[in-house]
Amino acid sequence: MPEINAKILSILGAKTDMATSLYDLSVGCFLQTVGAVVGFLERGRVHCEEVGTDPDELVEVRLFPDMAPLRFQIVAVAHHSIGAIEGIERGSINSRPAAHQPRDYAGLQKIATNTEAALQALTPAAVHALDGKEVALQSGERTIPFTAGNFVLSFSLPNFHFHSTTAYDILRVQGVPLGKRNYLGRLLTKA
Repeated sequence: MPEINAKILSILGAKTDMATSLYDLSVGCFLQTVGAVVGFLERGRVHCEEVGTDPDELVEVRLFPDMAPLRFQIVAVAHHSIGAIEGIERGSINSRPAAHQPRDYAGLQKIATNTEAALQALTPAAVHALDGKEVALQSGERTIPFTAGNFVLSFSLPNFHFHSTTAYDILRVQGVPLGKRNYLGRLLTKA
């Protein structure tokens, strides 16, 4: 089967030898979506101002009763992006974000902008140096061993996108005028 896929790709003129760095897989991806989170949180604030509601009323909104509220979603976005990189550096990370979460909308916006700034401050060289490093995921009493790349691909990115999407959905269902483009953020186009 791999031979067939390679043959199809060569017929289409596609390259089959793409290499992606740990920085691109993690920070590059995180920055695109965190930038979108910053943007759609701001649209949420503006929407509340326009319709005369308090944005703090959105902080505890949930999509479904057994799902975490908006405040948790934003904290989780930070935890699974900059927190993931910091966890790889330390060699361990907790599966859940810290218990302290802001109870006001401005606090959520600050978390998002601080996360974006912290990610922007990371250099490709510093993140590349983490490639292959072992990281232990603490989940209750359980410790799950990973390498940095496998942790990012199989735990960090799926959780990051889940919580980013859930935050977007909470705002959208509350009437904030958002579309797919607001979620996609700044695309990584050819320079």
